[in-house]
Amino acid sequence: MSKAAYAGPLEQVDPCCYRIPKSYRPDMRVDGLIFANETLIESIRKDQAPDQVANVATLPGIQGASLAMPDIHWGYGFTIGGVAATDPAEGGVISPGGVGYDINCGVRLVKTNLFLDDVKHRIRELVKGLFYTIPAGAGKGGKYKFDPTETRKLMAAGPRFVIDRGLGVARDLDHTEAHGRIDHADPDEVSDHAVKRGAEQCGTLGSGNHFLEVQVVDSVFDGEVAEAFGLELNQVCVMIHSGSRGLGYQVCDDALAQFRNAPAKYGITLPDRQLACAPAESPEGKKYIAAMRAAANYGFCNRQLLMQQTREVFAAEFGRSWQDLGMELLYDVAHNIAKLEEHTVGGKTKKVWVHRKGATRAFPAGHPEVPKQFQKVGQPVIIPGDMGRASWVLVGAAGSMERTFGSTCHGAGRAMSRTAAKLQATGRKIEKELEARGVIAMASSRSGLAEEQPAAYKNVDHVVDVVHEANLSRKVARMRPIGVIKG
Repeated sequence: MSKAAYAGPLEQVDPCCYRIPKSYRPDMRVDGLIFANETLIESIRKDQAPDQVANVATLPGIQGASLAMPDIHWGYGFTIGGVAATDPAEGGVISPGGVGYDINCGVRLVKTNLFLDDVKHRIRELVKGLFYTIPAGAGKGGKYKFDPTETRKLMAAGPRFVIDRGLGVARDLDHTEAHGRIDHADPDEVSDHAVKRGAEQCGTLGSGNHFLEVQVVDSVFDGEVAEAFGLELNQVCVMIHSGSRGLGYQVCDDALAQFRNAPAKYGITLPDRQLACAPAESPEGKKYIAAMRAAANYGFCNRQLLMQQTREVFAAEFGRSWQDLGMELLYDVAHNIAKLEEHTVGGKTKKVWVHRKGATRAFPAGHPEVPKQFQKVGQPVIIPGDMGRASWVLVGAAGSMERTFGSTCHGAGRAMSRTAAKLQATGRKIEKELEARGVIAMASSRSGLAEEQPAAYKNVDHVVDVVHEANLSRKVARMRPIGVIKG
């Protein structure tokens, strides 16, 4: 995370939005817009993430504005919390830095018919069961192993590949973004090395900010939408946050190597080489898009297998089938992805490449891509927070289509670097501090807990306040963690 403060202009547009005018730099093609309030903007000024918003505004074919959500922080090329739409008909580019290394990192929320009183005296044993069943940690493999041919089939089919093997049910797909399968994926564009890295990692949590949490609904803000989502006060849910593991990382790494000379080849001048890009319709662009889509399908499949293992642990702990425990998927959303979507820009309908890096799709009621059962209310939006405070379920709102290409925030956003967080945790026992807050936490390393301690993150409630007030997504329910496993 950069330590230098941003020194450029930030003009307040409204109580929830600040502008970096394109006049700030001669290479900017559009304005930069950062969604934040007066409290958050002060922390955002403290590093150079706003300069990354300005950098993205220089990309060929960019539409509307270079956008950033209130959980913005410094990232590779694009800020984390960044959104950019490019029009391929105007030479619009695709940029791996606008998706990120963890392709289709995302979140799924699993409901249960259990309540706090059913779980609170068993939470320690439940967390142990989850920790010792679900592989977590850097490079960890799991019980599901696929040979190269199977891995490529999995990348083409998404979760249906494992559901057909009895690892889930067909209705899980109805509650997954894009039904768990991005069309036109081409697994043959994924390198053998990437496939090898993914062969034993589907169904594993990984490390860093990935987690599995047992949560309790502690507040309901919109009763009508909560009822449509099947959420109520004191209900126990499970939130799963992971992505495409080593396979997705390698796809990004391979693409960045292939894109190294693309800007010069296509006459593109960039302010930061980490923004390496190519026209979406170029051979390099098409190759990356096909591989990125395949990695995204792997990510959906990874979370499907994580959910199925969670269902099995709950069934063993409570002595009832997961179906009897009501362990149904509410929704699964990606927050590191680029998708070709139809949006209205300047009064014209266009198909644009929407890069969401640390940003969540938030389509409103009536949008054709919202699942049938949520058409009247809008798409569920799942926003994880830190492991000591809260996470949220929101619902997509009309303002997202008007202002952010159907996007909202993706989490709390880091407030300090991992190095700083570990330094601050010296001599402390984070797991004991969490237990004092009523959270049982288990991790494969002490450093993992130190890096991910609550103080390392912004307060997710403040982030959610902004997107709610900006009408990008609206508050439905707040959940507090009671059990956590991490890498």
